[in-house]
Amino acid sequence: MSEHRRKPPQPQGGGRAAARRGQSGPPPGRRAPRGATGSPADYGLGHGSGSEEQSYGGRAEARRAAQRGSGGRRRGPEPASGRRGGPADPRGRSAPGRKRLIDYPRADRYGWQRWMPSWKLVAGLFVGFVGSLVAVAGIGYAMVGVPDVAKTATAQNNVYYWKDGTQMVATGGETNRQNIDLSQIPEEMRWAVISQENKTFYEDSGIDPKGIARALFNMARGGQTQGGSTITQQYVKNAMLNDQSQTISRKFKEIFVSIKVGAEVDKNKIMAGYLNSAYYGRNAYGIQAAARAYFDKDAIKLNPGECAFLAAMLKGATYYDPAGATSIDPTGATPAKNSKRALLQMQDTLTKMVEYGHLDAQTRAKYTKLPVVKNPRSNTDLKGQIGYLVDLANGYLVTHSKETGITQNLLQQGGYSIYTTFDRKKVEQLEEAVQKVQKAKIKPKERPETDTHVQFGGASVEPDTGAIRAIYGGEDATKHFTDNADETGAQVGSTFKPFVLAAAMTWGVRDPDLGSSQAQDERTIVSPESLFSGKNKLKIQDYNRTVWKNEKGEEWLQTNDGNASYGSPPDYKIDLREAMRESVNSAFVQLGMDVGLDKVKEAATSAGLREGSLTGTTFPSFSIGISDPSAIRMAGAYATFAASGKQRDPYSVEKVTSEEGQIFTHKTETKQAFTSKVADNVTDVLKTVVEKGTGTNAQLPGREVAGKTGTTDGNKSAWFVGYTPQLSTAVSMFRLDDNEKNKNRTFLEMFGTGGEEKIHGASFPAQIWHDYMAEALEGMPKEGFPEPEPIGEVVNAEPSPTPTPTATETEETEPSPTPSATETETQPSPTATETCNNFFQCNNNGGTDAGTTNGGTGGDTSPTPTTTETDSTRGNQNGGLFGGSG
Repeated sequence: MSEHRRKPPQPQGGGRAAARRGQSGPPPGRRAPRGATGSPADYGLGHGSGSEEQSYGGRAEARRAAQRGSGGRRRGPEPASGRRGGPADPRGRSAPGRKRLIDYPRADRYGWQRWMPSWKLVAGLFVGFVGSLVAVAGIGYAMVGVPDVAKTATAQNNVYYWKDGTQMVATGGETNRQNIDLSQIPEEMRWAVISQENKTFYEDSGIDPKGIARALFNMARGGQTQGGSTITQQYVKNAMLNDQSQTISRKFKEIFVSIKVGAEVDKNKIMAGYLNSAYYGRNAYGIQAAARAYFDKDAIKLNPGECAFLAAMLKGATYYDPAGATSIDPTGATPAKNSKRALLQMQDTLTKMVEYGHLDAQTRAKYTKLPVVKNPRSNTDLKGQIGYLVDLANGYLVTHSKETGITQNLLQQGGYSIYTTFDRKKVEQLEEAVQKVQKAKIKPKERPETDTHVQFGGASVEPDTGAIRAIYGGEDATKHFTDNADETGAQVGSTFKPFVLAAAMTWGVRDPDLGSSQAQDERTIVSPESLFSGKNKLKIQDYNRTVWKNEKGEEWLQTNDGNASYGSPPDYKIDLREAMRESVNSAFVQLGMDVGLDKVKEAATSAGLREGSLTGTTFPSFSIGISDPSAIRMAGAYATFAASGKQRDPYSVEKVTSEEGQIFTHKTETKQAFTSKVADNVTDVLKTVVEKGTGTNAQLPGREVAGKTGTTDGNKSAWFVGYTPQLSTAVSMFRLDDNEKNKNRTFLEMFGTGGEEKIHGASFPAQIWHDYMAEALEGMPKEGFPEPEPIGEVVNAEPSPTPTPTATETEETEPSPTPSATETETQPSPTATETCNNFFQCNNNGGTDAGTTNGGTGGDTSPTPTTTETDSTRGNQNGGLFGGSG
């Protein structure tokens, strides 16, 4: 008997009929259900079969099984599940008769269709999701209350401390908000805010879904919340000042509160609350305080133009207050840029007020200029240098908010104890040194054509830490608002030359016989005895000895001060030590070209200058100081040399505490900008400048001093930057007409200023530096600089005699009242009666210190860089301590 006809075993029950059914299998002409093996269990005939089980194994079920099995795919045998209802599906589907709460993956579908949810499932999930949101919203709405904006009416003082822990000043809380009724607020103020911020204020529900979504998305990416909120949301935000965290949970809370406020609070009350709680800058919270801070009048007396102006302040006074906020952003928040932004915003607001029917065109036409605003410093406690010191500390905290945790808004709320790096005694000594020169030499009433608009700046930095110990920001912080220590736009002249020397000692000069790529790798480190031409009107060459030409094809002829050549003809060789001592332009311009201006730039930024303050980096004159770093940054960069190459960023705050305890402590980060060999050799060269060069007025008996003088194009600024091992100080002097509002800052020439033929770094700046440092270092040990290790090779042939030019070569005359465009500085000589007097020391060196924004003087036709690169009148705000790029 064949295997397939073998008689199956008889079941335990069911009788002969059951046995026959078990033996015969499915009815003729029908396929067995999927997975059938021929056993009774395959057809629903287990032990104790009855009518219920037989219905599963009947004809209808067999037909359905056959239909499921059609389609060209056959399954292999499957074992019985052992459960009521037949076999289990090995693909994870429930066996027939077994129902799931959520039919997914779908049991009655195959292939990709199994993973397509049914419309019932989608509808159910949607209803569940919406229901959950409604439930959460209901709970959130019920849990929040309407805030009381009056509870935020006061601000606390911030208390600032000197380096020794004694109190400097308490400020910040003196301008508290004064609530006024809506009837005391001009209608134009209300409509100005509505037109600019939320034109549907009186119709909307109080929230802006798009703005909320944008803010949540931005926060989810790790950014700050963005604008776009309604006035109601801004009102709620102002009322929740005790919680300014930028978190999604706080934003949701704000949304629920805004919905509740929009539903339960009268719109006019919301408007009054918003205008009474908003921050307008200048420590002014509320419209009444703002009207007093900017216009010294009550809010009800504001005209439409002033209302539109104050509406602009709501966008962020840092970038809209015409007084500027350069301590926070030296490049972006200048008075000129802020004034321009404020005017554009004000005009836009007025235009929208007309467009929306809130102001007639005839009235609007009256307000096309910025209104006149008052002095931003009403607190007399900020007079003198205190205001500059407070601004410097505040700027540091805000621009380093990632480390300090203190934003501009939190700082304005107050409550902080801020411990600064400032040494009270040194601040007073620096101010006294400047005032001594001002009183003795600067007489604007006697010489209005030459002695007006004269300004000084200064900063003193500790090399070992980077701590700013003193600054001189200007005559009075309540009268002169720009901090001259932090940024001015004044070019630094030949005080930039040490960075060229540092680059030459770090990377070396390129071989002129090699291709550009190979020359970058194969360089020769230079020593201070390396030789370069001191010839006047030197034709500047690129490193490969091709004559340098600008984009117009013009050659560059570099001049020296007084048109003097150094060294003996015909090659006029002079070593770099002598070139630095006499500040010979031609030698350092050619050195910069041989090293590469990119390397000079890298040396300057490594020392601590900000990249944004470096100008004309592709022109030969870059090496002689057409850039405009701040006094703080120059003092800090020279401090890098004093610290044997260790660079530490200048800083102004040691720690901050609040009622929560200590919330910030400064941690000094040290970078090795140059090797000690390079830095110590630069210092050794700069010592000769003070010992017997252009900087002899800065000599301190018994102390080693290194430093450099500098004067700029057209005699428009003069510098002296110098250091001892314990302290690095920079002093600047310039004439800057920045008193006329809404006009460009203009640097003026200093020929004749102070009764001098011309102003140079060796005169007033060096004298101020000397008088200050003599006092500031009193009682400190007299330390010496490290002995430098030999460095580099002598490049450029055998030395030639390098005599100092004769008096006829260096004595400078200025026959024309309009000198040529060159940076020039002459050390006072015995023959110059204007400079050799009891006020200055005299010497017979006849030194020069010259830099240029072009290569030529006295009718020379050398090329000039583009105006955007070198214009000394542009009032560039780059180079501040806490702002700007780089």
